[in-house]
Amino acid sequence: MTQHRRRRRDAARQVIRKRAVVAAAFVGTVALGTGVGVWASSDGGGGKPQAGARQSSAGRPAGTGADPGQAATEPASPRPTRSYPLSDAPRTIPAVRSHTPARGPGWQPQRGGRVVVGDAALADEGRLTAEELGLTYAGESDDVRAGDVRLALGGGGGNPESYTLTVRDGRVDISGPGEAGVFYGTRTLKQEVRGGGTAPEGVVRDQPAKPVRGFMLDIARKPFSASWIEDRIRELGDLKYNELGLHFSDDQAFRIESAGHPEIVSEDHLSKTEVKRIVALAESRHITVVPEIDSPGHLGAVIAAHPDLQLRNANGVATRGAVDISKPAAAQLVDDLLNEYAGLFPGGRWHLGGDEYQALTVRDPQASYPQLAAAARQAYGADGTVADLATGWLNDRAATVRAHDRTPRAWNDGFFRGTSVRPADDLQVAYWTGKEIGARPPVEYLDAGRKVLNYNDEFLYYVLGQPQTFVYPTGERIYEQWNPRVLRGTSAVPARYDGQILGGSFAVWCDIANAQTEEQVAAGIRMPLRATAQKLWDPGEPPLTWADFRKLADRLG
Repeated sequence: MTQHRRRRRDAARQVIRKRAVVAAAFVGTVALGTGVGVWASSDGGGGKPQAGARQSSAGRPAGTGADPGQAATEPASPRPTRSYPLSDAPRTIPAVRSHTPARGPGWQPQRGGRVVVGDAALADEGRLTAEELGLTYAGESDDVRAGDVRLALGGGGGNPESYTLTVRDGRVDISGPGEAGVFYGTRTLKQEVRGGGTAPEGVVRDQPAKPVRGFMLDIARKPFSASWIEDRIRELGDLKYNELGLHFSDDQAFRIESAGHPEIVSEDHLSKTEVKRIVALAESRHITVVPEIDSPGHLGAVIAAHPDLQLRNANGVATRGAVDISKPAAAQLVDDLLNEYAGLFPGGRWHLGGDEYQALTVRDPQASYPQLAAAARQAYGADGTVADLATGWLNDRAATVRAHDRTPRAWNDGFFRGTSVRPADDLQVAYWTGKEIGARPPVEYLDAGRKVLNYNDEFLYYVLGQPQTFVYPTGERIYEQWNPRVLRGTSAVPARYDGQILGGSFAVWCDIANAQTEEQVAAGIRMPLRATAQKLWDPGEPPLTWADFRKLADRLG
C-alpha cells in the first residue's frame, strides 16, 4: 500500500470515528430530553404522549434513541425539540368549571420555590399555601422568578368568590376580585399537586354557583371536641365550603361558656377561648361560623336553670323544651344570650331556630294555652292567635341580632300560614322538612319573595342513630339525585326560583348521641360532604361518574 493511500485511509477512519462520537452524544441528549419531558408532565401535567405516538417498552416514544447502541446507526434530527400535548383539565373536588388547555410541562413545587403576594391582605393565604406545598413565603414582591406562585387581587367578574389560575412559563398566577376567590384558587392548586404531582398548563376560570355552602353541626346533644371541629374546618376549607353552623343550645345541653348566664351552661362545654380559636381558624379559610340558639322551643337546658319560664298548658302540665312566650322574662333571657354571643361570633349571619314550638303542635293552641291566647289578643287585637304571638317572638329576636348587623334565618316550620303578623322580610327560610303540621311546600316561601337555604332532610340530614324515618345519607345519592333546587323530597322547584335559593347545608344532628363516635361521624360524612360541595359549586351534571368521583376523593385524601 502506498503512503498516499495509507494517509487517505487513516483520514477516512478519523472522520468516521468523529461522526460516531457526535451521533452518540446527540442520542444521549435526546434520551435525556425525553426522560425529563415525561417526568415533568406526568399525572396531569400535560405531558402524555401525542396522539398516535408509539410507546416503547420503557415508556418513551419509539424512535427517540432509547437504546444508544442501536440509535447510533439511525439518522438523527439536527435540532431535537420537546413537544407537549394539550393539557387535561385538573381533577379537583369540587370540579373546576372552566379550563383552557395549553401545551407545556405544567408546574411542580420545587426546592427554593416561592409564594409571593401582590397585596398584604393575601398574607394569610400566601403563608398557608407555602406551608402546604413546601415553598418559601416571600411576602410582597414584584420580581418574577421561575417556579413562583403569585397571588394577587384584581380581575375576574362580579363574583367575589371567583378566581383565575394560570399555569404558564413555569409559574402559577392566582388572582381574583376578593380574598376568598384567591383562597379557593390555592385550594385548586393544592388538590392538583396532591392528586397528580403537577398543576397542568393552562388557565382555570372558576366560581361557585351558590353563595352559601354550609355544614351544620349539632354540638348541643353531643359534645364535640374543639380539635375535631378544627379538623372539620380544614376539611371544609379545602372543599371550598364557606359556612359552619353551630347548634349549641337544645333540650339536652348548652355547650358554650357564658359570662352573663353561667347557670345554664352544661358541664361538658367549649370555653370562649376555644370558640375564638375555632372562629379564627374558620376566618382564615373564609368560613363564617353561624351560631344557633333555637327558640322559643328546644330550650330545655335553659329552662332547667329557670323552671319558672317553662310553658305549661291549661292543666298545668309542663311542655318539653318550650318557654312561655307570654312572659317578658323569657324574651329578656334569650336576648341576653343573643347579645352576649354576638361578640363571640362576628360573622354576618345568625340562625334563630323557631322550629317545633310545641304549643303550635296541638289541635287547639288557644284552648290548650289560654295565657298565650290572652297575650296574643293583647298584642294584636281580638283576633290575635298563638301563631301570631310566636311570629312576633321570632320578629323580636330577629331585631335583636339585626342590631348587631346580622342577617337572620329560621327553620321553615317557624313560619306560619294565615297569621295576621308577617315574619320580618329579611328572615331567610332554612327549609328542612315538609312533615310539620300545616306543612307548606317550598314554592309558597319562594312566591312570597323569600330567600331560601336548602337543608333537605331526605338528602342532607345525618341523624345519629337514625331515629324515626331518618337514614344516613349517602354521597352517591346526593351526587346523582340532589341539587339546590331539590328543597323537599326528591322534586326540584322550577328553575325560575333558582336565584332565590342561596345555597344549602349538610347537617349532622345527634338525636341519639352515643350512636357514633367522633371518628365514626367524620368517616360517615366524608363522601356526603364531598358530594354536597360538588353540587353547591356546580349543580349541573357532574363531570365524573360516582365511581370515578370516589376514586378521586381517595386520591386527594
